[in-house]
Amino acid sequence: MKRILSLLTFIILCITVSAANAGKPWDNGKLEVTKDGRYLMYHNGQPFFWLANTAWLMPQRADRREVKYLLEASRKAGYNVVQILALDDVPSINTYGQMSNLNGWDFSDVDRKGVYGYWDHMDYIVQEAERQGMYIAMTCLWGSLVVDGKMDGKEAVNYATFLANRYKDYPNIIWIIGGNADASKKRNVWDTLGSTIKSIDKNHLMTFHPCSIRVSSEWFSSVPWIDFHMFHSGHRRYGQTMGDDWQYPIPLNTEEDNWQYVAKAWSKTNIKPVLDGEPAYEDIPQGMVDEIEFLFGVNDPTKWMDCDVRRYAYWSVFAGSCGHTYGHNAIMQFLKPGHSSTYGDAGDVKSWYQALKDPGFSQMSILMNLMLKFPYFDRVPDQSVISGTNGEKYNRLIATRGKDYLMVYNYTGKSMTIDFRKIEGEKKKIFWMDARTGRLLFLGVATNKVHPVAVNLDTPGIHDGVLIVFDAKKYYLTATNNPIPVPE
Repeated sequence: MKRILSLLTFIILCITVSAANAGKPWDNGKLEVTKDGRYLMYHNGQPFFWLANTAWLMPQRADRREVKYLLEASRKAGYNVVQILALDDVPSINTYGQMSNLNGWDFSDVDRKGVYGYWDHMDYIVQEAERQGMYIAMTCLWGSLVVDGKMDGKEAVNYATFLANRYKDYPNIIWIIGGNADASKKRNVWDTLGSTIKSIDKNHLMTFHPCSIRVSSEWFSSVPWIDFHMFHSGHRRYGQTMGDDWQYPIPLNTEEDNWQYVAKAWSKTNIKPVLDGEPAYEDIPQGMVDEIEFLFGVNDPTKWMDCDVRRYAYWSVFAGSCGHTYGHNAIMQFLKPGHSSTYGDAGDVKSWYQALKDPGFSQMSILMNLMLKFPYFDRVPDQSVISGTNGEKYNRLIATRGKDYLMVYNYTGKSMTIDFRKIEGEKKKIFWMDARTGRLLFLGVATNKVHPVAVNLDTPGIHDGVLIVFDAKKYYLTATNNPIPVPE
């Protein structure tokens, strides 16, 4: 009888473990770069659209219960990646009072018997994300630690070796070298970190998170350890410059035009996928103004809203990005009682769990679901779809298309003239998608007899959204189907 009970227990355990591991993204194989160097995919050829939530200080400020809650909320909202920061200081200290480094950059003694240490907590974060089918994009350390001389080349080898050996066997790791870093400073340390991890862990993708208003291809267009690029379009509004001596990769007074960075990255000979790893965060003051600056009249603490984070997302992806990263002022800092905000103290500061109810957080997956409804790898940016003169700044239209479909993101809902001949099909179905809700409005069917086609959106309630046109013989969307899925 005991043997039968033991056998039944074993079978139930096996079924439970199997169910917990079923249907995970990495069942499609490891993440890779497409042959054309523009997108990410699984080994079996399925597209991978990067949709990340930013939780930089989760390892330092969140306990196990909060980690689980944030990951669950992110998964339910449609995110498949969470960006975190392994070290925010030397040493870093987590919510349990445990330090990351006990003896400089020597990590041989970090695992102590009977102690739930700093890296045990990091292990839990990675394991819980794995259980929920999410990737952890682990930023090795904040860039200022390297720039300020707290890590040299030898120490970089020690740290990179420790990280790579500890996490190389997890299926859900993506490496981010840097962390808001100007890689022209201490370039040898960044190269050492990246190349050392890559020499040990060849199965996980790697990128570099640059400082504000920069793109990683400026420094690492040809290094073998980087698989895809990130740009940091930042939090500054038009005309909010960083000083006359700042080396902008894009023209002055175009600070919000994050679509420019994709072309900047692809201007290099060696094309690699690229995405906006830090756009304007929801509910953060424009320019990241803090209370002291506000009190001294440095700037107006006007905050970025959900319409802004949508605009950054669609502009970047339609320009060719392989995905997008969302950020919220409270979530990225893991703000809660007992922690002061780095930015935004001039007004009300919400906690990270209150921020999960802000509209931008739940709207990002609408973009991902839209892109995956159409032949993904056919997609190219193509501004020639827009006839006549395009608008500037907020009136800018951004177009992308495949062989038999096109989409145009329109932030202001202005009338536009579109050339439907750019895609296949004698007749074209036309839809408008509300970017806030994903709801679809069927506008009708057009023929190829008249070119270009004027689309008038001067309708009450119309704001930012996407014009969707495709070959009428296809059924990517229908007039009666459900809207683009909204997360739970």
